[in-house]
Amino acid sequence: MNDDHFHLRHGWRVPPPYPHSGDEVQYLLRAEHQLLQSISGRAPIADVLQHICEALDSQLGNMFSVISLPTDDPAAVIAIAKSATLFRLYKFVSASVVGDGDQPLASLEMYCTLDRRPHLSEVQLIERATCLAAVAIQRHNQSVHPLVRELPSSGQTSHP
Repeated sequence: MNDDHFHLRHGWRVPPPYPHSGDEVQYLLRAEHQLLQSISGRAPIADVLQHICEALDSQLGNMFSVISLPTDDPAAVIAIAKSATLFRLYKFVSASVVGDGDQPLASLEMYCTLDRRPHLSEVQLIERATCLAAVAIQRHNQSVHPLVRELPSSGQTSHP
């Protein structure tokens, strides 16, 4: 693991509101509400992840974020990193998006126009974004691969 990678301390727990002006907190909550509606409405996973990145970039400013799924083309992920370097963006954060039981679901890469480390309030926003991404990915995976469960009395299987 490189030194730009950090493990999110809280996993699924959503961090408490952070000390900013009421306008910033209100905007973040509006963005979360819209994202949760997209997730529950089963919007395409690529769109939901893109909107999570856009909300995060908008809130932090001077950022470019991308969430990559394990099924994404590795060459595309490498091309994004090379493009970031070409445009003189610095790696800001590299974080895992994990689900139940610390199952890896995706990765979040963030690039910044300044070479700096995240502040505590930014880490909280990143944790919140990775939590939303985990919920979206798990919901998507459940709809694509529904769990097969056994009926207690007959031994037959059914799909929920």
